[in-house]
Amino acid sequence: MSTFAKRERLLLADLLEAVGPDAPTLCEGWRTHDLAAHVVVRERRPDAAGGILIKQLAPRLEKVMDEFTAKPYAELIQLIRTGPPRFSPFQLKQLDEASNTIEFYVHTEDVRRAQPDWTPRELDPVFQDALWSRLERTARLTGRGAPTGLVLRRPNGQTAVAHRGTPVVTATGEPSELLLFLYGRQNEAKVELDGDKEAIDKLHGSKQLGI
Repeated sequence: MSTFAKRERLLLADLLEAVGPDAPTLCEGWRTHDLAAHVVVRERRPDAAGGILIKQLAPRLEKVMDEFTAKPYAELIQLIRTGPPRFSPFQLKQLDEASNTIEFYVHTEDVRRAQPDWTPRELDPVFQDALWSRLERTARLTGRGAPTGLVLRRPNGQTAVAHRGTPVVTATGEPSELLLFLYGRQNEAKVELDGDKEAIDKLHGSKQLGI
């Protein structure tokens, strides 16, 4: 059975292929070739990917990223499309879903929303529910650096606390948009913010959201 992670993987690969290697992305300093290299390194080079989270490993990550960025763009796209190597833990469906659904969705939007003619993508309710489930589980981690209290709210009234503190800002939107907001794409996410104006301004300008 197809999974959300597999679907988002193929959508990302197709989009990267369509826009070419030098298109802009929402990732500061990265063109599409850089983003493609990041996705491949994260999945295929665990010895270096730890540098995404661990400062001491960052030099090795930078070195390996340079090696993969030097590869032909078409080769990187094919590696994304074909998925992880045979003995990778990402071959396990449960781990793939847990780790890659958000990764591929967010990076697809990083490419889509950086283009001047982008249009909103219609997501089915089942996928929105799946994103909300993941958002609930990771909200405290990704929101830990928020400069204010932060509550996430779906249009149906479901809420999740991303960061405790005062003053509190409430972000309301579909799970897909709240996810982008919480992963540091505040200016591109389609959410409504309620709360103290100064707190909202701080939240919009913060670079501490996300992992």
